[in-house]
Amino acid sequence: MKKLVVFLVLSISCFSFKPKELTWVAIGDSITYLNEHANETGFRVKKGYMTRVVEKLPYVHYTNQGHNGWTARGIAQKIDSLGIEKADIYSVFLGTNDWWAGLPIGTLADYQNNTGTGTIYGSFRIITNKLRRLNPNAHIVLITPMQRGDFVYINGFKNNAWGSYKAKAGQTLEQVVEAIRNIGGEDNLTVIDLYHTRKMRIEKLVKFKRLKDPQTGTYEKYNYPAYTQLPFNPQTDEYPYPPEAINITFDGLHPSDKGNAIIAQKIVGVFKGY
Repeated sequence: MKKLVVFLVLSISCFSFKPKELTWVAIGDSITYLNEHANETGFRVKKGYMTRVVEKLPYVHYTNQGHNGWTARGIAQKIDSLGIEKADIYSVFLGTNDWWAGLPIGTLADYQNNTGTGTIYGSFRIITNKLRRLNPNAHIVLITPMQRGDFVYINGFKNNAWGSYKAKAGQTLEQVVEAIRNIGGEDNLTVIDLYHTRKMRIEKLVKFKRLKDPQTGTYEKYNYPAYTQLPFNPQTDEYPYPPEAINITFDGLHPSDKGNAIIAQKIVGVFKGY
């Protein structure tokens, strides 16, 4: 009888266990920002990566600190005025806009010596320092940029950019990714490497890019890398990514529902350990 009582007590304890409530601040650029602004995707995105994470882990409560178009440098320069709160977990998903802006990557010494916002390394140091001041015991997760196809903004075609297949200002996006990985190694921070995730390779970002055939002037569907050799005129051409072109991204850069699901899956795998 005594053994039965002990068994029942243990069974009730197991079934009544609730995970600890955790707070999460997601710091990032437009990829993070769009979680709360699906209208700015033309409603091509129904759920961002943060919404998907908390659906899987309902004891995690997030705050969106995504800033549309911002760089790690911009976040670092404004870090004390953004209203970032104390949290159990911080994710930092930045770097792709720094690359496109041609901001210098710098060296690990810039991170180690806290040299300021002149480099990407230095900017990340300012950010991580701030997060540690807010909560020395917080988990800090770095998320690298994804690979990029040719981006064309759905709400303004003149806002466009080539993909990560070509350097910008003499730097590759992969070099930015390696810098973030180095920072993670230096400070023993978890790094989620989206750039080298096979499901998110550049050839998978869109199913095709719809462009005019230079010889005939008729619209054709071009896969990667063929589309990288063809011009796009934002003043006269139609939007090159119709809904049927959507795959991992909906515009060559920003994740679609499919892309956000992949990102969320990786974050959930990390957060479960907390």
